[in-house]
Amino acid sequence: MSRLDWNNGEYLLDGQPIRIWSGAIHYFRVVPDYWRDRLEKLKACGFNTVETYIAWNVHEPEEGGFNFTGMADVVKFIELAGSLGLRVIVRPSPYICAEWEFGGLPAWLLKYDEIQLRCMNKAYLDKVDRYYDELIPRLVPLQSTHGGPVIAVQVENEYGSYGNDTAYLEYLRDGLIRRGIDVLLFTSDGPADEMLIGGTIEGVHATVNFGSRVKESFDKYREYRKNEPLMCMEYWNGWFDHWMEPHHVRDGDDVASVLDEMFESGASVNLYMFHGGTNFGFYNGANHIHTYEPTVTSYDYDSPLTEWGDITPKYKAVREVMLKHGASPASPLPEPAAKHAYGTVQLLEKGTLFSQLQLESWSGSRVDSPSILPMEKLGQSYGFILYSTWVRGPRTGQKLYIREVRDRAQVFLNGQLLGLVERWNPQPLDICVPEEGARLDILVENMGRVNYGPYLRDPKGITEGVLLDNQFQYNWTVQPLPMKPECLSKVVYTRTEAVQGTGQAQTAEEVREEPAFYRGHFEVDIIGDTFLRVDGWKKGVAWINGFNLGRYWEAGPQKALYVPGPLLKQGTNEIVIFELHACPGVPAVQFNDRPDLGDTAKLDERVLNFVQEEINED
Repeated sequence: MSRLDWNNGEYLLDGQPIRIWSGAIHYFRVVPDYWRDRLEKLKACGFNTVETYIAWNVHEPEEGGFNFTGMADVVKFIELAGSLGLRVIVRPSPYICAEWEFGGLPAWLLKYDEIQLRCMNKAYLDKVDRYYDELIPRLVPLQSTHGGPVIAVQVENEYGSYGNDTAYLEYLRDGLIRRGIDVLLFTSDGPADEMLIGGTIEGVHATVNFGSRVKESFDKYREYRKNEPLMCMEYWNGWFDHWMEPHHVRDGDDVASVLDEMFESGASVNLYMFHGGTNFGFYNGANHIHTYEPTVTSYDYDSPLTEWGDITPKYKAVREVMLKHGASPASPLPEPAAKHAYGTVQLLEKGTLFSQLQLESWSGSRVDSPSILPMEKLGQSYGFILYSTWVRGPRTGQKLYIREVRDRAQVFLNGQLLGLVERWNPQPLDICVPEEGARLDILVENMGRVNYGPYLRDPKGITEGVLLDNQFQYNWTVQPLPMKPECLSKVVYTRTEAVQGTGQAQTAEEVREEPAFYRGHFEVDIIGDTFLRVDGWKKGVAWINGFNLGRYWEAGPQKALYVPGPLLKQGTNEIVIFELHACPGVPAVQFNDRPDLGDTAKLDERVLNFVQEEINED
């Protein structure tokens, strides 16, 4: 039994002064087989605490259907950390940001028009309360006051960057206490006036998040909290990546220097991230400051520990600072996981999307609607959605407009690709319809809901309508394509002959751009981590043995998807690719023993001082 508290500017654990040296690891971004490895490397670096968010959409993916198993077994993760001698900071806010899909909020919230997010809205709070009734009792026995490792729990996350409904923060605080949370409660916000005004409440410890300008940031904090301990709850030692941008990196010596400055000032710190992990499946988020910017599959974050768990020069630089300030890291350092190159795999089975949809097995979720419906109204959270209608002709020299496409649409007329309409480039398409009419199909990809800022409410699909010139089109057949395992199991493949080599000769059929599933198999004798390269493919999703690795896209920066060894099995393994456009001449992929996160760019120092600066410029 122990309790974290504070007095006169310092943390006290059972009355004794303590410095919190914490690093962030998200259990839901790491396969459970590697939780111990990542936690041991955190401890070996000198840290005494691990911090993790808890993502609501991981634990209640379908309304009323709760999951706390496998990668969602947060209790097991916390217990494991405790068994290794680590304390735990838990951040179970309904909203977590974290560059995670919808900031951790479940997408099904958006089917309710009356719900207003992150405020004193009864419809929203009823959903939060039901979730907390499931989650919080699981955390109560893990608190340090009950003999467990959890020393602190967050009330809400960076709320001052979103709103100022402090009654909402008080409601969440009271709900945590009522359900048995009796460890230290805290908030975390950027070091700016509006953030500290809107995101903090009396009686709850406040912390701040930043990446540099230590004195300036803590001085601003001190204007609001005179006597509380200094705590940077998120020290951004790296950054995340968007598609169509370079891979961000930050110099390790610079990271270590800023960390040293924090420690010299007497502060406690949580490195965000110590180990980033991966946005597996469709769980990547997106930002929308100036425009919509989806986050890549990798969440490497240029952290001290790579996405695949290797120690970096930044790790060693941070460890030296920890040693300087009295930490006692374990020695020797843990060994990295083995990496293997399994070579080229030809995907000799193909099933085009449109041919699948003609099968009876795909018709069950199809809906006829006079008007366009977004995903959430059909009970769909992730993946793709297809809108189809018959357009009467003739129509010559008209423009096709998609109002509020979210996020990327491929438009087909009589099965031929007419063009793309993208959220960040919503240009109309030229369209001509013959006298006999034509079938119009619009395949829309949800590329990740916004996870931060004022555009958080982000329904997917087509949210307003489709027009030919100024005429709305009605009478649609809507086909949800969530790409769950049961969806993949319905695919009927046609096998082609194996091709020698990897030449790029293509038949006319192969050149045609059409969404299709490709399947192949490969043998594994020795299991290890590997990296999937899809050179020559355009854009899509990859699965290994039914596990959704995430998205790939030739737009970059990421050029290889991380495949953790525990996803493989000795013997025959299956890979499935859903390609939206066209595969290479020979449908093949490679499994290499080297990662490739793409071309790098030095992180803009301005970003580290909170994206609010970018918002103010808009």
